[in-house]
Amino acid sequence: MKLATQRVAAFLRDPGGCRVACLYGEDAGMIRERAATLVRAVAGSLDDPFLVAELNREDANRLIEEAASLSLTGGRRVVRLRETTDAATSSVTTILKSASPALVVLEAPGLAARSRLRTLVEGAPDGVAIGCYPEEGRALEETIRATLAEAGVSIDGEALTWLSAQLGADRSSTRQELDKLALYVGAGGQVDLDAAMACVGDLAGFSLDDALFAATAGEVATVDRALELAIAEGAAPVGILRAGQLHLQRLHRAHLAMDEGLAAGDAAKAARPPVFFRRTGSFVRALGIWSSSALLAAMAGLAEAERACKRTGAPDLVLARNAILALARRAAAGGGRRGAVQG
Repeated sequence: MKLATQRVAAFLRDPGGCRVACLYGEDAGMIRERAATLVRAVAGSLDDPFLVAELNREDANRLIEEAASLSLTGGRRVVRLRETTDAATSSVTTILKSASPALVVLEAPGLAARSRLRTLVEGAPDGVAIGCYPEEGRALEETIRATLAEAGVSIDGEALTWLSAQLGADRSSTRQELDKLALYVGAGGQVDLDAAMACVGDLAGFSLDDALFAATAGEVATVDRALELAIAEGAAPVGILRAGQLHLQRLHRAHLAMDEGLAAGDAAKAARPPVFFRRTGSFVRALGIWSSSALLAAMAGLAEAERACKRTGAPDLVLARNAILALARRAAAGGGRRGAVQG
């Protein structure tokens, strides 16, 4: 069966009679983390030589044999196959038809939506397929809160909003950054915006910020290079568009302050979250290019691009790139004071 999101946590704690669990999706860190949780739930540890067998893709021919083996010390064995592809379909079919006692955990980050292996596991009564995709929105915020809470650390709303725009492309990288942040503020402390910005690495955030600040300042060539870097570092299409909307919101708030009489430089200094000093020039230039109404229209354009990305089969990466580049071209043409931005 394909496991619903709300049932994943309970299954990871107790997979019950499941015999094959297939973890697929775009978040390789989440796949590894969930696989490790399953191994511990059944075997009690990750490195018990009697209860845990770890196989790489080149060892896939041993899958049937390992799944059928009994532990010499008692207890249920776990067979963990990394980098799984459709090539393992025949072996998994044999395992599902047999009485193999082990739990087989398949890590398959590159598995296609119409994969034969995924279809097989989803259709098996004792098979479970779990999608592992980059978190966003409320789910990502809950992960940030929960991870910090495990270390005895709280977080304020402003820092949570900023971190949600920086993290999420890969679960393991997200946890590493949050662990570092928890250590930075110490048990019993609270993460504020200054601590978050001082401690968390870019994780595609700073290169993505470079792209967004350049886009609203009309620096088309810089946008193209920075987007390439952000994507190479793991920025997801929806994450790019969400970060773009947050950036436009910050510009819009600053512009409203200007409409009430504040100078552009002072509005940039008062912006929250604070503008990193080396991007202040781009931020001020953008305030001179865009009107408040044009910024609202641009936000609507990115929101529509995000909805388009979520449609089945949509070329999400192309849509995200085009939407951000459209911002840059509009700004470069001096058109940020008129109408909506078209993707």
